[in-house]
Amino acid sequence: MPHPDTLERFIALVEQNAHDQAIEEFYAPHASMQENQAPPRVGRDQLLASERQVMARAASIRSRCVRPVLVNGDHVVIRWKFRFVWRDESVTEMEELAWQRWEGERIVSEQFFYDPAQRTPQPPAGVAI
Repeated sequence: MPHPDTLERFIALVEQNAHDQAIEEFYAPHASMQENQAPPRVGRDQLLASERQVMARAASIRSRCVRPVLVNGDHVVIRWKFRFVWRDESVTEMEELAWQRWEGERIVSEQFFYDPAQRTPQPPAGVAI
C-alpha cells in the first residue's frame, strides 16, 4: 500500500509532465502497463522507452489529476486529463482512469481505461478539415 505522501509525489510529477521521471521513480522493475484491453507492456525499461517516444512527439503536454484519488489497500484509481499538442500543432485531449496495483511504494501494474476515439489528433485551431 503506498504511503499518502508517496502517492502525492507521484501525482505531482505527472502533473509537472515529468511522466518519464514518474516511471523511473515509482514503477517496479517488473511493472506492466495496459491500454484498455490491449496486451500489457512489461518491464520498467520498456515502459520508460515507450513514454519517452510519446513525449518526443509532443510539442507540449498538460496533465491534471481529477480528484478524489481512490485508494483501497494496494489498489489506486486516478482520473487523469491530458492535453497533447503535437509537433504538427494537432491536439489530442484525453480523459482516462488509471487502475494501479502497488506493492509497497512501487506500482507493479497499471491499466488505463478510456475511449480510444480520444486518441485521434484534432486539427490545429483555425484549420478547416
